[in-house]
Amino acid sequence: MPVYSVWDSRFPAEQAQEGCAITEAIWRDMLEFDGYLTHELIEDLDDPGHVLVVSQWTSRVCADEALREYADHPNAQRANELVSCPRTRFLGHAVPGGE
Repeated sequence: MPVYSVWDSRFPAEQAQEGCAITEAIWRDMLEFDGYLTHELIEDLDDPGHVLVVSQWTSRVCADEALREYADHPNAQRANELVSCPRTRFLGHAVPGGE
């Protein structure tokens, strides 16, 4: 069963475009990590600076390892500089019968 890694980022209006672009760049980089399966970027229709990323990984270990290895990457650092509040992440799994 895949593990979902869900990221929530909130960029101020004046940083929304750059924030979305840097988020896209981060997730292009994730393609290279072991255990990465797929992701979707979701932009809030009412608040373009609010971006969610829902990704799938083969295991929690792989998702956590990618986070650890990528934490000091310039794209991650730039995203952290741009946000109006700290980015958050949670890991989860699909609930049976939830589809």
